[in-house]
Amino acid sequence: MNQSVIFTDQVFIEVDNVRFIAQQQGMHINCYVSFSAISKLCDKQVVSEGNAMCLFEQCRFDIEDQAEALIEQEAFNDSGDIVLV
Repeated sequence: MNQSVIFTDQVFIEVDNVRFIAQQQGMHINCYVSFSAISKLCDKQVVSEGNAMCLFEQCRFDIEDQAEALIEQEAFNDSGDIVLV
C-alpha cells in the first residue's frame, strides 16, 4: 500500500482537544481535533479529558480521513499544524 500520509499510534489528550501525529515524506505533522469536533462525529456525546481517548478511537478513521484531506490541501495553520474544529 502506498500512502502519502501515515498516522502514528501517538495520541495525546490536551485541555480541549486531542493531538495525534501524521507523517508525510518523513516529516511529523501535529494534528489537533477539538472535543467539539469529536462530539459531532460521535453522535453528539459529551467529550471530556476522561473519555476523549475512547471517543477519539471510535471515530479515528473519520478523523484521520479529514486530517489527511487537509494535509493534502496544505491547510496548515501558522505553526504548521492541522486543526479540525
